Amino acid sequence: MLTSYSGYMSESATGLTLRTPEGRPYLFDPGALSLELLPTGGPGGFARYEVLHAPADLVRWAEESRLPAGLEPVVAAAEVAAARALRDALWQLATDRAHGRPLRPADLAVVNAAAAQEPPAPRIAPDGTRGWIPGATGTQLLSAVARDAVDLLTGPYAHRVRECGSHDCFLLFVDTSRPGRRRWCAMERCGNRNKVRAHRARQYESAKETN
Repeated sequence: MLTSYSGYMSESATGLTLRTPEGRPYLFDPGALSLELLPTGGPGGFARYEVLHAPADLVRWAEESRLPAGLEPVVAAAEVAAARALRDALWQLATDRAHGRPLRPADLAVVNAAAAQEPPAPRIAPDGTRGWIPGATGTQLLSAVARDAVDLLTGPYAHRVRECGSHDCFLLFVDTSRPGRRRWCAMERCGNRNKVRAHRARQYESAKETN
């Protein structure tokens, strides 16, 4: 856990369950709430992966994300469109950050506008634990996501926002490992695929040398 990062991260966060094109599930932990929104679709060619079509879809994403339990979100149709716009801006910002490119003012404006809204409201539960006022709106959910992005992209780990090292995978994550050498979206997905490719390449080169 990065104690200096103030966004939605916790040792209990395990990530999202995604599926390969063949339908096999695998666990992907992007390391931050704002980056968890990105696999729901995206700009340009990523639009074919769109899953945020209706309010129930955004509610489902919130419940599966690292957002705290107990928000019981109530989402309007217009807030789903706002979620897609925020996600697309975050896609571009995270990709630009990962590749060392300047951040685009139009994308920053979308994130900053969402962050300016009220986030979900906390409360003290009867047992003394921290809870949340139920009925969080979609706008409040997006504020939490945008504020997390501000923390991430302006914080000490902004330089650790990365794109998966596989040539055909574009998932984005923040490397929260202590050594800072994470290359893949998930070892059980792209990490293992590239190990297999490297092994086959070595076998091929070895066979060439013996022939």
